[in-house]
Amino acid sequence: MYITIDGDDIGQMITSSYLKNDLNELSRINHIVNEKTILISEFLKDYGFNIIFCAADGVAAYAEIEKVDEVFIFNSIKSIAYPQIHFSVGVGSTLREAYIALLSAKSSGKHCLHNFSALN
Repeated sequence: MYITIDGDDIGQMITSSYLKNDLNELSRINHIVNEKTILISEFLKDYGFNIIFCAADGVAAYAEIEKVDEVFIFNSIKSIAYPQIHFSVGVGSTLREAYIALLSAKSSGKHCLHNFSALN
């Protein structure tokens, strides 16, 4: 199983800081996003995932686990990120499928989890 996680509306928050010339807010956003992605990657490692990517506002990982509780994973990610930011999540049997599921989640209102196998 592959999982791809991406922050929702982080780019807009960053853009707003630039447009307001607010270096304190930009620094705050950077700190929060870095902290949350590291905490999410640590949670996934503890759950049995191998981290492929952890940078900016995203995390990608894979696991060779028989049964994965996607709802538990998504709720845990929400708890880690709350209340400052939200994440969308895609899962699939390949990295490509997980990314397609992530794109589906992002285009369906964000702040949700989509599984590639349920998209068909």
